[in-house]
Amino acid sequence: MDTAVKQTPTIPGTPYAGGFYAGRININGEQYAIIVAPKAAGEVEAAWHKDAAAANSLSFFDGLANTKAMAEAGSELAQRLLSMSIYGLSDWYLPSRDELEICYRNLKPTGNDNYCWRGDNPSSVPPGYAYSRDLPAQTADTAFQAGGAEAFEPAWYWTSTQDAGNPDYAWMQSFGDGYQDLSRKSGEYRARAVRRLLVIE
Repeated sequence: MDTAVKQTPTIPGTPYAGGFYAGRININGEQYAIIVAPKAAGEVEAAWHKDAAAANSLSFFDGLANTKAMAEAGSELAQRLLSMSIYGLSDWYLPSRDELEICYRNLKPTGNDNYCWRGDNPSSVPPGYAYSRDLPAQTADTAFQAGGAEAFEPAWYWTSTQDAGNPDYAWMQSFGDGYQDLSRKSGEYRARAVRRLLVIE
């Protein structure tokens, strides 16, 4: 069962609930706050699944369900994130495509131009539209700016969302320019754990 809260921070990057507030997502009609894990404890580099076995992890918004399905299919990455304990909290997981997009949109590390026509996110609160060259802009939070202690690297990060058309592939997002693409699951890329809190207002 998800932990429920009545209030959350409003500024992305604010320390909160064992990590840092990233934004909100709509999952099956309910709003959740997305919490990014501290970088030192919650970021790894690994293959999505070395054997490229199919996993029932097709959701664009429910990363927790995806990660559990990945783990059941034998993904060492998923098993590693699900077993994390950070500040006594053990409900971390690999974000879905739309959850990771929220992290890029609100905690973008660089001032690089965005890759236009990517980034539409019907699950985010409020819904996100495709990027322009200048929007989203670099985060104002210095800890999450490039070189900062909590910053995402300007590199590719795995999501927990498998390609619906080819189970050998899964979605990724570049934190260099926001580009979203598919890659073979055997590739080794970065992954940043998140957790979520049900928001009751």
